[in-house]
Amino acid sequence: MTDPFGFLRIPREPVPARPVGERLHDWHEVYAGQALLPLVARQADRCMDCGIPFCHTGCPLGNLIPEWNAYAAHADWPAAYERLLATNNFPEATGRLCPAPCEDACVLAINADPVTIKNVEQAIADEGLRSGRMVPRPPERSSGRTVAVIGSGPAGLAAAQQLTRAGHAVTVHERADRIGGLLRYGIPEFKMEKAGLDRRIEQMRAEGTVFVTGADVGGSTDAGPDAGLRGRCDALVVAVGAGERRELPVPGRALRGIHQAMEYLTCANRVQEGDCAAPDITAEGRHVVIVGGGDTGSDCLGTALRQGALSVVQIDINPEPGTGRPEADPWPVYPRTYRISHAHEEARGHAGRDPRLFARATLRFDGDTAGRVRGLRLTAVEPVSRSALAGTEHVVPAGLVLLALGFSGPERAGGLREQLGLELDERGNFARDAGFAAAGGRAPGVFVAGDAGRGQSLVVWAIAEGRAAAAAVDRYLTGSTCLPAPIAAHDRPMTALGRMRYGEF
Repeated sequence: MTDPFGFLRIPREPVPARPVGERLHDWHEVYAGQALLPLVARQADRCMDCGIPFCHTGCPLGNLIPEWNAYAAHADWPAAYERLLATNNFPEATGRLCPAPCEDACVLAINADPVTIKNVEQAIADEGLRSGRMVPRPPERSSGRTVAVIGSGPAGLAAAQQLTRAGHAVTVHERADRIGGLLRYGIPEFKMEKAGLDRRIEQMRAEGTVFVTGADVGGSTDAGPDAGLRGRCDALVVAVGAGERRELPVPGRALRGIHQAMEYLTCANRVQEGDCAAPDITAEGRHVVIVGGGDTGSDCLGTALRQGALSVVQIDINPEPGTGRPEADPWPVYPRTYRISHAHEEARGHAGRDPRLFARATLRFDGDTAGRVRGLRLTAVEPVSRSALAGTEHVVPAGLVLLALGFSGPERAGGLREQLGLELDERGNFARDAGFAAAGGRAPGVFVAGDAGRGQSLVVWAIAEGRAAAAAVDRYLTGSTCLPAPIAAHDRPMTALGRMRYGEF
């Protein structure tokens, strides 16, 4: 166990990122080269080993946090890594990308600073990689059943790895030219270097998972149950994500220089992959405005700063949150509070101020005679109704505008939905039952996992859904399953309030 008095004696001390002035001049991770282990082992000793570990329920994967905290506190890294892998297929990703709702659910967080769970998780995962513990775990026997997975994001990869290890022959079909989905092209290199993702994919190949890139299922590749993909396999998992991007239909939207955030981030990531020397869309030498206050907007911010933007402003329609937990978000739920990402920290170091403008809405885009955007006309809004406040209009200069407004469900274009006979729920996602089986499908054996069925969410939720869907598929194919399925993937409330509190925005 951990030190029984550690939480009293040891203050919270997060792992420091590299200096802003250093990391703004490269694309390496903000923690690259940091000495995590001595500090992390001491921080793990703050875990209280509570009678009821609420961090379990705060984590959609149900990670065994007190257990691997105890192993980390005693520097037993092999045991800590095994306990981490017991519930999480890709801890090297969640340790970097998850907003850590587990920390807000830590019992210490009731009246003190929580354990640095995210830092501990990343340290355990990275030590496992350095020590060669990411080894293939192929199945002992083959079931003789075949499964196709559409999409290679975290949900699709988690489902594929679980099903492969259960003995099924799994093929992952990816529309892009590389495997990884948003982990590959939506996450900037400075947030997660892709070497870890590449190693995980090689592990999955060695276990027997087959990957097919350039496969536009629903487009050039028929998905249907007759002569299509569903007709050639025993079960099919749809894990295509929520790719339908929200728009900003205001006057001037057709001006040049206004792009969706994912277009911009993909271009930047392709440079890091070596596909081109310079991105097609760049912030270099431009005043940049990012519309949207979420994680994607923050990723655009960090990218623009590294590309040499003259200035960057981030617009958030929501009011500025307070620093304390609101009464409407009592412990242990994930609260909406004022948070500073690494990119915001970098912007402060670059411009000396927070780049965000809260409680603002875009009225229109202004352009020049050549048809290129030159500014945004904004208005302050009332916090609850979001209605414009008279007399608050002002213009922010812009040579590049990035729309980071989130997603409204799976892409509507293409024939995937029609070919499989999928229905949409009231939120625009692919409808499914409690067992992840697609509703209204033309053939049984079609399952929906991740953002395609849940809606825009977090990487940790995608992995949890992929694991739970894999257990459902295994049960469908064999009549029973020994694959673990995170309870949270079924039980977490799906109301708008529930999604907000647990960071799904």
